[in-house]
Amino acid sequence: MTTESDSHLGEAVAARIERRWATLSIVVVGVLVGMAIFIGIDHATMPQGHVETADPKTLHLTGEFIESNLGSAMEADGSVTVRAIGQQYSFTPQCIVVPSETPVTLRATSADAVHGLLIEGTNINTMLVPGYVSELPVRFKAPGEHAMPCQEFCGIGHQGMWAKVKVVDKTAFLRMMASRRRLSCVD
Repeated sequence: MTTESDSHLGEAVAARIERRWATLSIVVVGVLVGMAIFIGIDHATMPQGHVETADPKTLHLTGEFIESNLGSAMEADGSVTVRAIGQQYSFTPQCIVVPSETPVTLRATSADAVHGLLIEGTNINTMLVPGYVSELPVRFKAPGEHAMPCQEFCGIGHQGMWAKVKVVDKTAFLRMMASRRRLSCVD
């Protein structure tokens, strides 16, 4: 049989344990909020580690994004690099050919306004900002075609800004590349 004093003692112990757990929970939440604030401020005030720039006024004239250098190119290590430009109201090249099951690096920039590059059916979604180069590593699993609309409003003709990504079998891609340095659907 328990006495009233034992009952009060049990309630006191339970209350003390509940306070400790409540305090611990509040401390954990406080630490997480503090970390989120610190990381947010740190990322907002510190520049990115690696930012590439490209002069939007001379994109078509000199450097990596001249017209003869756009499209897909096979690299020495077997990977593929795709270079593209977004401009009101089109992507250049209009159709990109890439091999399946191969590492692809997509490098793109904008000549005039902020554009969005989205490849439907994939997790590829980035912004093309004039003066900066966007680079995305990607690997397409199977052959097929994907629409590539601009998903950032860029002006009155925005709704017509579409391109296409054509994923082909790797052997077919290698046959297509045999006679060309750069590849796009219109070659």
